[in-house]
Amino acid sequence: MASSLSNSAAAFTGATASDLLRSSRSCGVSGIPLRTLGNARFSVRTGDLSVVAKVRKVKKHEYPWPEDPDPNVKGGVLTHLSHFKPHKEKPKPVTLDFEKPLVALEKKIIDVRKMANETGLDFSDQIALLESKYQQALKDLYTHLTPIQRVNIARHPNRPTFLDHIFGITEKFVELHGDRAGYDDPAIVTGIGTIDGRRYMFIGHQKGRNTKENIMRNFGMPTPHGYRKALRMMYYADHHGFPIVTFIDTPGAFADLKSEELGQGEAIAHNLRTMFGLKVPIVSIVIGEGGSGGALAIGCANKLLMLENAVFYVASPEACAAILWKTAKAAPKAAEKLRITGPELCKLQIADGIIPEPLGGAHADPSWTSQQIKKAINESMDELNKMDTEALLKHRMLKFRKIGGFQEGVPVDPIRKVNMKKKEEPIVRKTSVLELEDQVETLKEQISKAKESSSKPTELALNEMIEKLKEEIDLEYSEAVEAIGLKDRLSNLREECAKANSQDQLMHPVLMDKIEKLHDEFNKGLPTAPNYASLKYKLDMLKEFSKAKYTLEKKSKGEELKLDINKKIKEVMDRPEIKEKMQALKAEVQKSGASTAADLDEGTKESISKMKKEMQLELVKVLKSMDLDVEIVSAKKLIDDDLKGKVESLREETNKKIENLMNSSDLKKTIQLLKLEVAKAGKTPTVASKNKIEALEQQIRQKLATAIHSSEIKEKHEKLLTEITLESNGGSNGSLKNDDLKEGTPKNDESRVEINLGANRSFT
Repeated sequence: MASSLSNSAAAFTGATASDLLRSSRSCGVSGIPLRTLGNARFSVRTGDLSVVAKVRKVKKHEYPWPEDPDPNVKGGVLTHLSHFKPHKEKPKPVTLDFEKPLVALEKKIIDVRKMANETGLDFSDQIALLESKYQQALKDLYTHLTPIQRVNIARHPNRPTFLDHIFGITEKFVELHGDRAGYDDPAIVTGIGTIDGRRYMFIGHQKGRNTKENIMRNFGMPTPHGYRKALRMMYYADHHGFPIVTFIDTPGAFADLKSEELGQGEAIAHNLRTMFGLKVPIVSIVIGEGGSGGALAIGCANKLLMLENAVFYVASPEACAAILWKTAKAAPKAAEKLRITGPELCKLQIADGIIPEPLGGAHADPSWTSQQIKKAINESMDELNKMDTEALLKHRMLKFRKIGGFQEGVPVDPIRKVNMKKKEEPIVRKTSVLELEDQVETLKEQISKAKESSSKPTELALNEMIEKLKEEIDLEYSEAVEAIGLKDRLSNLREECAKANSQDQLMHPVLMDKIEKLHDEFNKGLPTAPNYASLKYKLDMLKEFSKAKYTLEKKSKGEELKLDINKKIKEVMDRPEIKEKMQALKAEVQKSGASTAADLDEGTKESISKMKKEMQLELVKVLKSMDLDVEIVSAKKLIDDDLKGKVESLREETNKKIENLMNSSDLKKTIQLLKLEVAKAGKTPTVASKNKIEALEQQIRQKLATAIHSSEIKEKHEKLLTEITLESNGGSNGSLKNDDLKEGTPKNDESRVEINLGANRSFT
């Protein structure tokens, strides 16, 4: 076989021995540099057969989607299957923005050591002092990290990756590849490993340790193939009974067009559904950042643990800030509001534990961090292995069911309430007096017409007007307070009162004095307010309509009650035994031929009296069955309408006098002291507290009695009592006509049944 090249032999000058091919079985070419071979055209002739070929450069595909996904192509999509090798060199230190104050101290330590080496002098004391300062500054910094600082640590370029931790905690580890659908996503790594002799299925997001690896691993953002590979390994672990440990470290699922075409959402959803049905324990550990559904797709576990500086979020702080505040510069604020750090998520019961990191972050001591992870895995698996399958599945379900749970009717914590967004209240416009006057006149006409007809429609309109007037009066008072210049004092006083109420304490006397002083100042300054006239008009209208409402309600309730009572009385009178007795009594009176009660004989009078008592007892039973208080009173105790009016007037005057006394400062303080003593005494008061309470009550009674006896109310009361006595002595003439008995009810009895229905209501 002869081989000939189109290029001259000079093309091979300068080639090193390592660049030469040692042998070639296919074409018999030897001693040719590869670089030259790539650009050369060569031919192979064997007798009459001639083969000419050219090696040409192909367009480099865009990772992670190759143009030709054939896994058998050398240098194709499976190049990443090479073993994960540790870095030969220590990674370059990366200083975060908030760590820059430590750089100056570190530089000083280096300079002092260099000086010690150069001069040969002993600077050990100075170096020890600087190192202690550095350690203290580092401790202070890392014990008071803000959420955005933790985000930056979680994204640190030198932070240990999933495979770094795996080789640090396992004795044996075998990586498993492929989703059995034609692709193997390097962003998710799966494999079987052992920890302390126990086998586990490990699944995790894998980021790169440098730019080249990050491009190969797609920056830890899985495609649908990655989630389907993870799903395959979950089924494998479930079948063989291997507990599953997942490591979360991804900014999110890869969000390009092809991923969506291949079913990114469906792949994540399928993983979520499957993980809730796996019959083996699952522990998830967030070692970096856990972003949205891309993290949750391998995070539906019985236990979710987080490294101290890891974050777990539904949207990155930058994305959240861009949506809410229209700028990524608000990321620190968004990170704080999102509550994405380990301590916050543990409070919300989303995360189940925090794995400590060394000062400076996990990258400061990866080996120590890996051992802490190993310890946490062993503890969690020891706990979960005690559960049977049913308890394990229920435990996993309840963990996620309680997230975001709430209870109705439970008061909101005041600290949380402050941070809530305030409800935007609608702007209420004040109604002018002229407009209100028209509405008032219309309503008055309706009320006057309703006195003769049904009052239900009027009651509805009346209630609406009363509510409207209340709102209008509130607006008028607010305007008046602002005009007088008491707005700030009022708001400060409201805050003090709210604080006192939140602590479930009785109002302090000092606070009561402040309220009284403000009340007095407001009352004095109110007539000077520009809206005083409209406020007074609306108050008068409210008082008038409230009175009309009370009258209508009283009237409607009274009418309903009268109908019910009359119905019951008719039922009693229609009873056969009552009718028979009444007929017999009528026949006896007619037989006697008496025209007046004086003409009746003793036997007939006794029969009438007995019949009357029986009817009274029956009526009392019926009325008591209606939950009415019934009292039989003598006719001598009844007074006419004129005396009733006088009694009501005296009662109102007495109540007003008592109310004024109660509002006086002296009596008010005594009542306040009584309240305080009662509150202090509680349910089981001591003898001393009982004596104090009785003494205060006696003081209040004496002051009220002295004030009433010293006023003209006592004289009016004695005068009215004399009139009632005279009226009762001059009672009725005692005549009884036959017509009265013919009607079936006596019209001028010696006694009547009075039904008391509470305050201001009675029927006789």
